[in-house]
Amino acid sequence: MSGSDVKLLLRSTRVVTPEGTRPASVAVTGGTIEAVLPYDAEAPAGARVEDFGDDVLLPGLVDTHVHVNDPGRTAWEGFWTATRAAAAGGITTLLDMPLNSLPPTTTVEHLRVKQGVAEPKVHVDTGFWGGAIPTNVKDLRPLYEAGVFGFKCFLSPSGVEEFPELDQEQLARSMAEIAGFGGLLIVHAEDPHHLASAPQQGGPAYADFLASRPRDAENTAIEGLIAHARRLNARVHVLHLSSSDALPLIAAAKREGVRVTVESCPHFLTLTAEEVPDGATEFKCCPPIREAANQDALWQGLADGTIDCIVSDHSPCTTDLKTPDFASAWGGISSLQLGLPAIWTEARRRGHTLDDVARWMSAAPAALAGLHHKGAIEAGRDADFAVLAPEDTFTVDPAELFHRNQVTAYAGRTLHGVVRSTWLRGVRIAADGVLTEPTGRLQTRDNRA
Repeated sequence: MSGSDVKLLLRSTRVVTPEGTRPASVAVTGGTIEAVLPYDAEAPAGARVEDFGDDVLLPGLVDTHVHVNDPGRTAWEGFWTATRAAAAGGITTLLDMPLNSLPPTTTVEHLRVKQGVAEPKVHVDTGFWGGAIPTNVKDLRPLYEAGVFGFKCFLSPSGVEEFPELDQEQLARSMAEIAGFGGLLIVHAEDPHHLASAPQQGGPAYADFLASRPRDAENTAIEGLIAHARRLNARVHVLHLSSSDALPLIAAAKREGVRVTVESCPHFLTLTAEEVPDGATEFKCCPPIREAANQDALWQGLADGTIDCIVSDHSPCTTDLKTPDFASAWGGISSLQLGLPAIWTEARRRGHTLDDVARWMSAAPAALAGLHHKGAIEAGRDADFAVLAPEDTFTVDPAELFHRNQVTAYAGRTLHGVVRSTWLRGVRIAADGVLTEPTGRLQTRDNRA
C-alpha cells in the first residue's frame, strides 16, 4: 500500500469484518477499501482520519428486495424517497423489484425506461430484477444480457394485473430458460389452490386474514419449486419466507445439493400475529406475519443457515390504500429505513451478534445477487459502510421517516441501534438524518457500473 494513495482512514474500536469484530482502521483509496489495518496504525501522510470511537463500523447493508414503484406509481414511493430512506437506514445498495412500477421490468425496453428514471435520483447504488410472466419467455435472455440480476415470478396473483402469475407449466418453462443461461429465479411462493380453498371472510380481524393465507400455501409452493429446481438443476431463491413449516423441506433440499436459497424479512422476525390490532392493516403483507412460535422457528432457521439472508420486502402504498379491511387493504410493509435497528433489537435479545446481522443483511444478499464488490469490510470491496450506535435506542416516529408515505408497522416501537452515518464508496452520504445530494450509481450484473 502506498501511503500517498490513501485519502481516508476510518477508525473504530469495533469494526465488523469477515473474520469477526475487532478494533481496526480501514484505509480507503478511490472509493475502494485499500486495507484493514491495526487499530493504532499510523495514518498515511495527507490522509483524513475519521474516528468513530466505540460506534460500530459495519459493511453497508445490501437490500435485494425493494419495491420502488417508479415510474408509474410514484405516489406510493419513488427512487428519490426510497433511496434516501435506505441511506438513512445504513443501506448502501438495493435491488428494485420488477413490479408495481408502470411499466414492469419485463422487457429490455421497460428496463431502459426504469434506468432512465432512476439514474439522476438514487442516493445509494441501485440495480434491478427482471420479471418472469407468462408471455415473456423470449425476453428473459435479452434482459439478462442487459444486466438484470435475475428474475422474479409469482405463483399466485401479484395484486397488479400487469404482472400475472405463472402456473406450473409456465414456471417450468421460464425456469428452464433461465437455467439455460445460468440465471437466478426468485419466487413469491404461495400456492393459488390452497389460497382459493382457504376461508376468505374479510373485515378488520387479523385472525381472519391470517386464516386466509395458510402455511400450507407456502409449504406446497416451496415443495413444487424445489422439485422443479432439482429436475432442471436450476438456481432458485424463495422470497420472504414466512412459514417455518417449510424449513425442514428446504434444509433437506440444501443437503441434497438442490440450488435453493431463502430469505426472510424484518417483519416476520420482529412482529407477531398476536400483537396485531384488528383493523391495523399497516401490518398486512403476503405471506402474512405469523405467530410467535413460528417466529422462534424462523430465528432457528437463521441460526442454522437454512435461511440465508434478511431483506426488507419494502412494499409501500398511499395511506388511503391501507383501509381497515384486511381483505381490501394493500398488502405491504414499509421498513426500508428501519430494518437494521429492528433486526438488531431482536437479534441481541436472542443472543446474536452484529457479526450475524452483517452476514444476514450485507454479505449474504450481496452474494445472492453476485455483487462481489459489496457486502464486507475487506480489501478490494467498495468502501460502503454503516456506522451504528448499537446500545442507543430511539422510538419510531413515522413523521421522521424518509419513505414517501409515513405508514409503518413499527410506529411507536422502541428500537436498539441508531445509524449515525452511512458511507458510499468512501463518501459520507447520510449523517444524523441529514442526507447529501444523490451520488448512487446504477448497478448491472457482473458490472461495477
